[in-house]
Amino acid sequence: MTTEAVPDSPLRASIAARFERLPLSRWHVTVRLLVGAVTFFEAFDQLLIAYALPELRADWRLSTSSATLLLTVGSVGMLAGALLSGRIADRIGRVKVIVLCFAVSSLANLALALSPSLELFTALRFIQGMAIGGEVPVAATFIAEITRSHRRGRFVLLYELVFPAGLTVGALVAAWVMPVLGWRWMYGLAAIPGVLALVVHRMVPESPRWLADRGRTEEAAAVMARIEAAVEKSTGTPLPEPVPVTAKAERAATKAEEGSGLRGLLAGRYRRRTLVVGVLWFAGYFVNYGITSWLPTIYKNRFDLSLSDALLYSTVTSCAGLAGCLVAALTVDRLGRRHVITGCLTGSAAVLGLLAALGADTAVEVLVWTSLAAVFFFGSNICLYLYTPELFPTRMRALGSSVGGAMNRIGVILGPIVVGAVYAGGHIGAVFLTLGAVSLVGAVVAGIGAEETAGRRLEEVSP
Repeated sequence: MTTEAVPDSPLRASIAARFERLPLSRWHVTVRLLVGAVTFFEAFDQLLIAYALPELRADWRLSTSSATLLLTVGSVGMLAGALLSGRIADRIGRVKVIVLCFAVSSLANLALALSPSLELFTALRFIQGMAIGGEVPVAATFIAEITRSHRRGRFVLLYELVFPAGLTVGALVAAWVMPVLGWRWMYGLAAIPGVLALVVHRMVPESPRWLADRGRTEEAAAVMARIEAAVEKSTGTPLPEPVPVTAKAERAATKAEEGSGLRGLLAGRYRRRTLVVGVLWFAGYFVNYGITSWLPTIYKNRFDLSLSDALLYSTVTSCAGLAGCLVAALTVDRLGRRHVITGCLTGSAAVLGLLAALGADTAVEVLVWTSLAAVFFFGSNICLYLYTPELFPTRMRALGSSVGGAMNRIGVILGPIVVGAVYAGGHIGAVFLTLGAVSLVGAVVAGIGAEETAGRRLEEVSP
């Protein structure tokens, strides 16, 4: 761990101004691709258990409760990882945590492939979940910190698309590998991308914003100079002069330091922000996983579709959600974070409420309306990966993002449980009414409590 931070306010202001003058370049794209590859394979790893479970049940003669434990223990690990990683990243650095989490996840894949017992496999699933849950919010924090305010939304959200893409590719690869090679080979192959941890460690610099905030003045200045040299070399033109931060803004930034850690998240202006994004993360992922986890079962049991057709219908809804993510990425800078999140959650509530009112009588009706709802709630959810890091200062930005990630995992865990309990009553309309109501709560909270951050420097939004 580093020693107590001694922030250098003038240097922080200077680095912020120097980032603002950097045009999008090969350096930005390279870093986004490297960190994006890590996030892609973390998403890939997250889904593998769903495809390994049928063979695991046969090999180890698992009961239903044991199978359920294997499915959920990873999500519990992700919750723990999200809670821990932010505080650690705010103390030892963003890149170190990204590399460490990815290395642990990849080693866990190798250990899972060799696991001789259910008990060890379950423990390893928890450890891997911690690594995945820890990497994702810290990576989002890092990408936000190396991006200037102009079109930051598009840049960050196009990076965030790698996570749903990793889930999709994981499903396709597992569907091919599992029948041919089995679950052990699948986990063994998933360990190979772990070599990327060495590449990221070597090629991705630490966030200069974080270094300056921790009082590591010489390192911050040196890293910023290397980034500027790389951008200037790739563009072939001299960089413009940075626009200096006004003395008034610098005094405000110094005065606004209201503490750090969990106490800082619940103090001053950040208390409201923490509560608002916590509700938004919970509501968005409660709806997301409440729908996607139960749709195959609803199609198969309620409408008597074959398993292949049930999975196909569910895949269509997920693909519609990916389209919603892309639309959000392309519009979030122009429309603003608050309007996109509020509008998407309102649209989700309206569509799900309409589906409940119609009665959800046919599989096609459910397919059409849940796919349209997915466009909205996927779009809202991906915006939160952009919006949350913008709301907190460098000294606790990763922690704020990890709290959002923790609320995400609580929604992921509770959404399917609540939907399952409602669906067990036999009233499918009540399922969509419940999900629509949760979306509506999120929309109201966003509309009333969310602050706009589009086009503003991170230091201006969160001094």
